[in-house]
Amino acid sequence: MAGLTGDSLRSPTTRAYIRYGRAKIAIIAAAFAFLAGLALVSIRLGATGLGYGEILGVLLRPDDGWPSVVVWKLRLPRVAAAALAGASLSLAGTVMQSILRNPLASPFTLGISNAAAFGAALAIVALGGGPALVAGSAFASSIVAAAIIIGLTRLASCSPETIALAGLAISSIFGTGLALVTFLADDVAVASIVFWQFGSLSKAGWGNTAAVAALLALAFAYFFFKRWDYNALEAGEDVAKGLGVRLRRTRLAGLAVSALLTAVVVSFYGIIGFIGLIGPHMAKRVIGDDSRYALPGAMAAGATVLLAAHIVGSYAFKQALPVGIVSSAIGGPLFLAMLLRSRTK
Repeated sequence: MAGLTGDSLRSPTTRAYIRYGRAKIAIIAAAFAFLAGLALVSIRLGATGLGYGEILGVLLRPDDGWPSVVVWKLRLPRVAAAALAGASLSLAGTVMQSILRNPLASPFTLGISNAAAFGAALAIVALGGGPALVAGSAFASSIVAAAIIIGLTRLASCSPETIALAGLAISSIFGTGLALVTFLADDVAVASIVFWQFGSLSKAGWGNTAAVAALLALAFAYFFFKRWDYNALEAGEDVAKGLGVRLRRTRLAGLAVSALLTAVVVSFYGIIGFIGLIGPHMAKRVIGDDSRYALPGAMAAGATVLLAAHIVGSYAFKQALPVGIVSSAIGGPLFLAMLLRSRTK
């Protein structure tokens, strides 16, 4: 915009373009402000007796008192984990949908989540089930699934449609392996496997939350740097090639970073379904497909949905429910409603 001066800045087209950008930025800022308010409500809920003013004071000036312990050690780690995990899965889903030009692409539909579940189950049954071993095995298995997809992209020059179908096949293969491991496990191991598959924030701590936050920041920086390539891909492969986009390299790098981001989240918190699918669609319904705005918008949408699922699962029932169950219960009907609304229009 710095190069626009004089009459060009006063033209109706330029003014409309500036208003367009400002409106999108305002929507994204409002979404993150709503997310911050929802986080504050989440910390306030429960039998703590803390007021909003007291919570804000503790957040700004932590000490060794009981309110500070409740906020910083009991509530805030899970709230931060829900927001960061939701933002990460939604960001990964947005990029996968753009580079594959498939609105149903997501970490779950490409088999990465099922691969992580297989790795976690294998660690629980064969390696004793320690938290570090489970997370490490889930991460390694999801990376294997991502490597298969990337290998198809690089070596076989598969089309985006073929890659999406391959993701379903990979998901089925790892799902079968998971079923076999579960069948051979004893009752204690089966209970651990099932609980991990539900997706839970119960083991969220500042260590794994910091790891997710750092990787999310790096992934977003890379994706935003490549935003114009993703916009070109949204217009079609021929348009992207004409604009100088290296399709294979762009898809390869985008899938690799998205898979890494998903693998870290799933290895820490288990399978959390639908966030990588519903978050991008929610954002694009409101602010469009332009990656400059869709990327941060999808992060805000995914974080909000998962944090809302955390609140519902923690406080709406007599017994706390794993966030993965609630996110699927919320995400499935919500996605169907969005599809029906789009079909009606």
